[in-house]
Amino acid sequence: MKVWIDQDLCTGDGLCEEIAPAVFTLLDDGLAYVKEDDKVLNEPGGAEGMAAVPSDLEDAVVEAAEECPGECIFVEKA
Repeated sequence: MKVWIDQDLCTGDGLCEEIAPAVFTLLDDGLAYVKEDDKVLNEPGGAEGMAAVPSDLEDAVVEAAEECPGECIFVEKA
């Protein structure tokens, strides 16, 4: 499974970071980004900043996508 965030839609609520802090983080710009092995994929971000999701975190990532008020989290199943 892979995940990415469309920062243009992100509302900065931080629910994703609360649900799956190993995969999501909010940066100083107030927007959420995905992480892969503790590396924040913020350059360029968006669909090009796609992160692989560890199998033990897949349920949390799906929950974060479902709970996101901005509907900006996109999950792609491999």
